[in-house]
Amino acid sequence: MKHCPECGNPILGRIDKKFCSDMCRNTYNNKLNAGDTNYVRNINNTLKKNRRILELLCPEEKSKTTRKTLNDKGFDFNHITHIRKTQKGSVYNFVYDFGYLELENDFFLIVKDNRSKD
Repeated sequence: MKHCPECGNPILGRIDKKFCSDMCRNTYNNKLNAGDTNYVRNINNTLKKNRRILELLCPEEKSKTTRKTLNDKGFDFNHITHIRKTQKGSVYNFVYDFGYLELENDFFLIVKDNRSKD
């Protein structure tokens, strides 16, 4: 007789059944994926926070801000979703639909990308 890898109880039913219940199956798989899930969740939370900050600072299509303002609000420059280079060679870092371009003297141009909307 096979035993459940989560709780050790005997497994009844189909011959190819691996767990005694849905609860044991879910618990087992949640434990198995917990490390990866936490890592991804933390990065997603940082990206969402970065986007909220950019959205707050850029209520229109474009705005300017300083590095100090971004840092004071908790912006994390290490987490972006993608990069876009312009034909003139400028490099915008994007967090979903908001991009920022580093200017001189610790200023940043923030832009809202409307192309990503349907």
